[in-house]
Amino acid sequence: MKLRRATVDDAQTLSRLARETFYDTFVGTCTDEDMRGYLAETYSVEKLRQELSDPEDLVFLAETANELDPEPSGPVGYLRMKEGSEGLPSSKQWKALECKRLYVRKEFHRKGVAQLLMDHFMNYALQNHYEVVWLGVWEFNYRAQRFYSKYGFVPNGHSHPFPIQNTPQTDIWLWRFLTDPSFERTEGAGE
Repeated sequence: MKLRRATVDDAQTLSRLARETFYDTFVGTCTDEDMRGYLAETYSVEKLRQELSDPEDLVFLAETANELDPEPSGPVGYLRMKEGSEGLPSSKQWKALECKRLYVRKEFHRKGVAQLLMDHFMNYALQNHYEVVWLGVWEFNYRAQRFYSKYGFVPNGHSHPFPIQNTPQTDIWLWRFLTDPSFERTEGAGE
């Protein structure tokens, strides 16, 4: 498994991956029309080009390689992170890093891809002296909540609307303070 920073040239590939993984995560939670509209709006190639053009918007792709061909065969997951605390109540006093997106193709769940991405996020935060890391997670995505809790994330008491077009959804905010300089993932932090 290889991890690399995405570039503007990856926009089309990232668009396909982002649409697939978001759909697989949220299928059945909204109308088909709302899903189509959200995917087209949020994960268009042009919108992702804009995100990838921002030097402060960091996107990393997890790619597979096999024994016969050591070159990556394509992305199976991705991480998007950005400095800041916009939208997170009461955190502006700390240097904060947000995990904006972390998605893995469903056939690669429980194969270490999410851990690779989250380990990279946490190590980047520690190396760059962030005081708090945070993210939003859908209130009914218990699997993801369990995964993040293994990294020490806890609810901070806030939530925010995360509608899929016209379908109401709610994300809860999770955070972790990085007061311990020696980060270690909780034993058994699996997907």
